[in-house]
Amino acid sequence: MMRRAFVVLIAFAFHLLRAAPAQAHKPSDAYLTLNAPADRSSAASTSTSTSTSASTSAPALELDGRWDIALRDLTYAMHLDANDDGNLTWGELRTHRAQLEAYAFAHLTVAAGDRPCQTIPGELRIVPHSDGNYAVLLFRLACDRAPGAASSGSTAAADIHVNYSIFFDIDPQHHGLLRFRNPEGERAAIFTAAAPSQRFAWTAPPPAQSFRDAVAEGVGHIASGIDHLLFLLALLLPSVLRREGRTWRPVSDFRAAFRDVLGIVTAFTVAHSITLSLAALDVVRLPSRVVESGIAASVVLAALNNLVPVLRGERWAAAFALGLLHGFGFSAVLVDLGLARAELVRVLLGFNLGVELGQCAVVAAFLPLAYAARAKPLYHRMALLGGSAAIAAIAVVWLVERAFIAT
Repeated sequence: MMRRAFVVLIAFAFHLLRAAPAQAHKPSDAYLTLNAPADRSSAASTSTSTSTSASTSAPALELDGRWDIALRDLTYAMHLDANDDGNLTWGELRTHRAQLEAYAFAHLTVAAGDRPCQTIPGELRIVPHSDGNYAVLLFRLACDRAPGAASSGSTAAADIHVNYSIFFDIDPQHHGLLRFRNPEGERAAIFTAAAPSQRFAWTAPPPAQSFRDAVAEGVGHIASGIDHLLFLLALLLPSVLRREGRTWRPVSDFRAAFRDVLGIVTAFTVAHSITLSLAALDVVRLPSRVVESGIAASVVLAALNNLVPVLRGERWAAAFALGLLHGFGFSAVLVDLGLARAELVRVLLGFNLGVELGQCAVVAAFLPLAYAARAKPLYHRMALLGGSAAIAAIAVVWLVERAFIAT
């Protein structure tokens, strides 16, 4: 039974390896900001004429919107690159502006209570982000005053309901990162294929909700971040063995394997937490190409070290050194959202916790099976040698793509 379970685990690992090349770059993210004016009543009176459904007895509410969408994602989803040279220019984007706005706003609906808001497109721009150029759609949302607002004296008695669905049909791993700001405060939220709709209240935003969303995103980042997952797997594969010269021998007891894994995971956690925080708080910033290439190189190094001893000494020290790079990779999910410091700290803590929970889940699934199979040729030949060779080969492809090909 244990042998069969381990074969299933190896098969799952190789399934990840086959899928890995498609995940070579930073996951697909878009950044959405909805900003309510500080003076709601003033904004409401000026926006009545722009809302198709507002009445004189129920003035409208306006929200300012900004949506940053990666050009590479738009190129993949729509045929905007007229000359097919792989480079979407400002001229091509401007020519297809109407098509772009129709596509984007068909996948974003906002309602005040149960009343849909009218979307009024504004400027179109291109801006650089940490991982490339993004199209920026500026827009306004004109919303009817919610039922019951007259009695409460507020133009926003009901919640704002946001439904976000862009790219989910072609990339289920896409994330929409939202910054929702109202006169009471700020809240971050994350839209995924599994959670495309969220509501936001016109009261002080609940800090616990942002924290929970960030924890879930951290877990999901480990589950869908193939490069980070393979890096962790490359570090875990030798944990149930010890090297004697050029030979690997099974460890004598489970506690030895557990101590090795604990040291590796702890070192990796501390390292990526340091650089994740520094990058997200804008203390240290590295170019995306450098970070992504460095992550690919770290995966190559970790896998090759299982075949030929490249990194001498304690493996936890290597995990710490290489984990510093991965922290910059994790920060790419947060750095471009532009959250206020208090909210950013909350999200950082939640994201870090989620990453650790994801890593612990991988360890909990892997270590008992690996320990049970450690003395079998299947583990040494297929898992350690074969798996490490496959991981190294895929990471070399990533390294070439990220360092020399990616735009």
